[in-house]
Amino acid sequence: MRRCLNKTKLKEGPVLEVKDFLTRLCDAPHVSGYETAAAEIVREAFSEFTDVSSDDFGNVTGLRKGEGRGRLMLAAHMDEIGLMVAGIGDNGLIRFTAIGGFDARVFPAREVTIHGTEKILGVIGIAPPHLGAPGDADKAIPAEDLAIDAGYPREKLAELIRVGDIITINSKTTELKNNFLSGKSMDDSVGVAVLLSAMKHLADVRLGLDIYFVATAQEEVGVRGAAVSAYSIEPDVAIAVDVGFGRTPELDEAKTLEMGKGPAIAVGPGIHPGVFELLKKTAKDANISYQIEVIPSRTGTDADSMQIAKNGAATGVVSVPLKYMHTPVETVELTDIDRTGRLIAEFARALNAIGLEDALCL
Repeated sequence: MRRCLNKTKLKEGPVLEVKDFLTRLCDAPHVSGYETAAAEIVREAFSEFTDVSSDDFGNVTGLRKGEGRGRLMLAAHMDEIGLMVAGIGDNGLIRFTAIGGFDARVFPAREVTIHGTEKILGVIGIAPPHLGAPGDADKAIPAEDLAIDAGYPREKLAELIRVGDIITINSKTTELKNNFLSGKSMDDSVGVAVLLSAMKHLADVRLGLDIYFVATAQEEVGVRGAAVSAYSIEPDVAIAVDVGFGRTPELDEAKTLEMGKGPAIAVGPGIHPGVFELLKKTAKDANISYQIEVIPSRTGTDADSMQIAKNGAATGVVSVPLKYMHTPVETVELTDIDRTGRLIAEFARALNAIGLEDALCL
């Protein structure tokens, strides 16, 4: 006989707690491969609801132990794109390169922090448009052709920084009107906030499944952390929580997501049909507005690693709409985060009640 567990619907939660956590996480430096500051924040937040552990790769996992009737892995990456010192010129200017897929159009005239033996402030300078060739002002300049000016002579800089030090762009999280929040590294601090939201919604729910909430490392440079974590966990079902392309006037509606209309549920060859259908049914049953995101190839998320780790997992992707991706002003609508957290929690409860075999049967 199948048991029905906790049939009451989850209510929308306040955005204040999400905003505070997200602001703290986004403002911390956590470039791919150097996620220590983020990991500390995540460990502290996750420990209120789960048993927290870390692996040698840097992933942080919060385990909510159930009755052992299967393993559900929920993953969101905690690393951000950033920069790295590539060299120091005789003139004291600092050459740099990008870590992850930074949009080169945003580099000029930005303030940065170099994380050396101490924090060094600098600016990415650019030649005046008056002195450039016609049309130069309309072109993006690659990182290799720019430099950071910290105001120091080379000899002093050599004492403070070295090749390989990380650099972050200074962009404090800013609250905009109508529940919008903007800042660097919303991709994918937003996903980690969703995991935290889901934990809170599930806090008093009896579970048959063991649920692993994983903040992964090094997604932006090759979805590496998820591969390590999924290999260890061996999940039956895995959901990557990431961000999707938020709609702005110049973008194709078919390739973008509407802000404030709830999470996007991915469909495509990398998505298990049973997971896709259960996510849709869950959203409808819980009256959570949602969108469909068509992904015809690899997803570019942690799902790509989780799907094929060890024996593989039935995998899905849920995305929060986000504008201006891979820039220092990534912008999200806070109610979308809460709706996504509720969807993830309701999905876990549905999977719990239905059972893995019935849920994934095609």
